[in-house]
Amino acid sequence: MMEPPAAAARVSCRCRPLLCLLLAALCVPPALGLYTVNAVYGDTITMPCRLEVPDGLMFGKWKYEMPNESPVFIAFRSSTKKNVQYDDVPDYKDRLSLSENYTLSIKNARISDEKRFVCMLVTEDDVSEEPTIVKVFKQPSQPEILHQADFLETEKLKMLGECVVRDSYPEGNVTWYKNGRVLQPVEGVVVINLRKVENRSTGLFTMTSSLQYMPTKEDANAKFTCIVTYYGPSGQKTIQSEPVVFDVHYPTEKVTIRVLSQSSTIKEGDNVTLKCSGNGNPPPQEFLFYIPGETEGIRSSDTYVMTDVRRNATGEYKCSLIDKSMMDATTITVHYLDLQLTPSGEVTKQIGEALPVSCTISSSRNATVFWIKDNTRMKTSPSFSSLQYQDAGNYICETTLQEVEGLKKRKTLKLIVEGKPQIKMTKKTNTNKMSKTIVCHVEGFPKPAVQWTVTGSGSLINKTEETKYVNGKFSSKIIIAPEENVTLTCIAENQLERTVTSLNVSAISIPEYDEPEDRNDDNSEKVNDQAKLIVGIVVGLLLVALVAGVVYWLYVKKSKTASKHVDKDLGNIEENKKLEENNHKSET
Repeated sequence: MMEPPAAAARVSCRCRPLLCLLLAALCVPPALGLYTVNAVYGDTITMPCRLEVPDGLMFGKWKYEMPNESPVFIAFRSSTKKNVQYDDVPDYKDRLSLSENYTLSIKNARISDEKRFVCMLVTEDDVSEEPTIVKVFKQPSQPEILHQADFLETEKLKMLGECVVRDSYPEGNVTWYKNGRVLQPVEGVVVINLRKVENRSTGLFTMTSSLQYMPTKEDANAKFTCIVTYYGPSGQKTIQSEPVVFDVHYPTEKVTIRVLSQSSTIKEGDNVTLKCSGNGNPPPQEFLFYIPGETEGIRSSDTYVMTDVRRNATGEYKCSLIDKSMMDATTITVHYLDLQLTPSGEVTKQIGEALPVSCTISSSRNATVFWIKDNTRMKTSPSFSSLQYQDAGNYICETTLQEVEGLKKRKTLKLIVEGKPQIKMTKKTNTNKMSKTIVCHVEGFPKPAVQWTVTGSGSLINKTEETKYVNGKFSSKIIIAPEENVTLTCIAENQLERTVTSLNVSAISIPEYDEPEDRNDDNSEKVNDQAKLIVGIVVGLLLVALVAGVVYWLYVKKSKTASKHVDKDLGNIEENKKLEENNHKSET
């Protein structure tokens, strides 16, 4: 980049050409308003000769000035022979190029090229000069934070790292940032040192800025960066490093104990893990756990495991640091549920006996209890004052704690009601009047085996038929057509006893009283209820009739008494009349 001067600074010497060259080498033009070319390190420097080519030009030359202002000629071009000559200057060997319009180009710009160059145009009697200032800029590398600390500690001033910026020209300035804000030096807290080193062979600078820092707890996860500010051909620019986060160590200020469990409640048989933690960094690795019933703490890692806990594990648990400071506590409740069923297992009783049953619950909370009989939930708890066959079955007493997941207990009672066989026989004539049905109603458990025998003549119409065995009851029947009176015998037998009952059956031609078959239990209950109702009505009617009879008797009795009084009064009247008549006759 070329910057025009504020005012042309030219030198003109009027003299003989050779003399002019000698004098031109000694001419020192004014420094103000010089033309400047800004070049990038490694690029090509292009410097036009800003003089007008005069008539009678003999040749043009370029020179540069040493720090002591002595000239060094580097390039020559003849206007007549059109040839170009480059002086033997080591720094510019094979780097120069002078065009026909006397523009000088320098390849591979270096920091040493930062000089005052002068274009000279020479005629036979005049030498004109035009100076140009060359400025070279080199962009630095991206800053790197090196020699980073493994960690930082609160309350300690520690070397955080060094920000290194290489190959800059001119030298830049390095600034440290935390979370995007500039870190200003603070004595004992933020200490920054910057040093610059120049490479003598290239002239480039390397800047190294070291940062000592005393962090706080809030600096955990803070991002540290450094930025280099430098000048380029177009002005001031910046380059930022990659952010770096440091592990900040700080002491534990609080201890916390908590229970690790798969559910919110703990029940007997569960495994319980206690976890103790501190809020320091790095966190403590060992703790003391205090268990109910233990006087001394148990040294362990950050976890303490209890397997298959029982109800006596309920209590307060604590943990602390190894030095017994900063303690925390929590309470554990181990829920339990006990169920005692009396009697339980398989129980055999005789029909009619009493059987008290109790299901006792002991639990850490209120429990729900219900009974199940043969896979059907019961409305009330079972109570047996007089066992019946239908009472037999599989009973389950089950209880749960609804607030505690998975806490459930159950026990079973298999009740067997045994009874000796009981028989009742019935008969009836079938509607076709050609046969009779004889039924043997049997009760008992285990189920009795039934046999029939017939005494007398007759034929067996069909084989024995049995109904379904329900609640210890079933019936066996046969159909016969007796030609004469016969006796049928029903034999029922189980492991307890053998029972025999006989029934006389008249010949089919002889009419007889037919006993109705026993109805089922439900019908019997309905009949019993109806009978009770009828008896109640009859008794009520009798009472009403009795009351009506008493009332009528009292009425009749009262009526007779009143009639006697009336007759007596009428008799007295008649007697008085007769006395009056007699008295009247006597007077006459």
